[in-house]
Amino acid sequence: MADPTEPSTVVHGAPANHAAGETHASTEAAGHEGGGLPQFEFQHWFGQIVYLIFLFAILYLLIARVFAPRMRRVFEERESTISTAIATARQVQAEAAGQAEAAKAEVEKARADSRAASVAAKARVTDAANARAAEEEAVVSARIAEAEAAIGKTRDAAMANVATIAADTASAIVERLTGKAPTAAEATAAVKGAA
Repeated sequence: MADPTEPSTVVHGAPANHAAGETHASTEAAGHEGGGLPQFEFQHWFGQIVYLIFLFAILYLLIARVFAPRMRRVFEERESTISTAIATARQVQAEAAGQAEAAKAEVEKARADSRAASVAAKARVTDAANARAAEEEAVVSARIAEAEAAIGKTRDAAMANVATIAADTASAIVERLTGKAPTAAEATAAVKGAA
């Protein structure tokens, strides 16, 4: 006879489909004897609650002793890094503001120095121009005085000759009109009396 635990394809002349149907029916009957899901059966709850408490305790210890301190350290490092960066930024900003003020003061000082230098240079140039103009004016005045003296001498010389020329001219005119030439003393006396 055949072993009942081994599935056989042919049972005493029955077809293979019939044997498979019996096996399926026997497994269904064995599974439905308990009546539902085992986790909802009251007899398994105590073990499930013990495992739940055990796993909760392990997770709590892991979080409290391992993960939370690590996260706390990360948060503290982040806070420290941020506060250090903010303090450094404020310090750099204060230094930059100080350097900007110093640069502004240097620019103002340079402007004042350049204004003073330009005023001094303008005064020097003006003084030099005035001195040169005074020198040139003195030279021109000296030349004018020399020219006036030369003109005066020439005028005096011409004036001295004018009387002689006038006497000669008067003598020539009288001779031409009268036909008789006057004497030099008469012509000179006539010119002096007319002047």
